Amino acid sequence: MTTERGLEISCTEVVELVTDYLEGRLDEERRLDVEAHLALCDPCIAYIEQMRGTIAALGHVPLDTLSDKAKSTLLEAFRSQVG
Repeated sequence: MTTERGLEISCTEVVELVTDYLEGRLDEERRLDVEAHLALCDPCIAYIEQMRGTIAALGHVPLDTLSDKAKSTLLEAFRSQVG
């Protein structure tokens, strides 16, 4: 059974890979998975664009400055938008 490429990666995985994706640090296969997912998922496109704006404003994504609770809250907010 063949799964459409964009469905092989979840929204949660895109959120977890966003920094590496935007900084060009994903290997080609993973990058293609993310891009295929983005072609199918408007909420993830919006998230990527928000992160691009953050990077443009701050020069980086300061994920290491977020507490585990803050990361969890952000992921939950994103999931509620997707689901």
